[in-house]
Amino acid sequence: MAGTAVVAGVGFLWLGMVLAISFLEAPLKFRAPDVTVRIGLGIGRIVFRALNAVEVVLALVVVVASLVGGVPGPVLVAVVAAVVLLVLQLVAIRPVLNRRSDRVLAGETPPRSRAHFGYIAAEVLKVAALAVAGVLALAAL
Repeated sequence: MAGTAVVAGVGFLWLGMVLAISFLEAPLKFRAPDVTVRIGLGIGRIVFRALNAVEVVLALVVVVASLVGGVPGPVLVAVVAAVVLLVLQLVAIRPVLNRRSDRVLAGETPPRSRAHFGYIAAEVLKVAALAVAGVLALAAL
């Protein structure tokens, strides 16, 4: 029962952070006066590096709570989905985005990358998985 409560609380914390940064801060910073693409990318890299570091910690907490606390199967499936999507973002998508943003920050104008759409798709799916995990965990309490 305690593991399920931890998954609910930490899962919703993780969900809130992703929603606030990915779907609120990230697009809004480019609307601020005098924020160029280079400045926005520089800020975004710092913010997402911090978010991803916190996400890894929260993912570890959720995984340990799930394994030790014996959460119900459907909650575990949603947790695993969120963690797999995070790993996909960090290992496969972020390196591609970082290479492109390195070029932009160096003053180049590389072509747009489709990897950004992959990151957004993974982010939307991760949000859904975290919401499902949290709701199912609360329902199991």
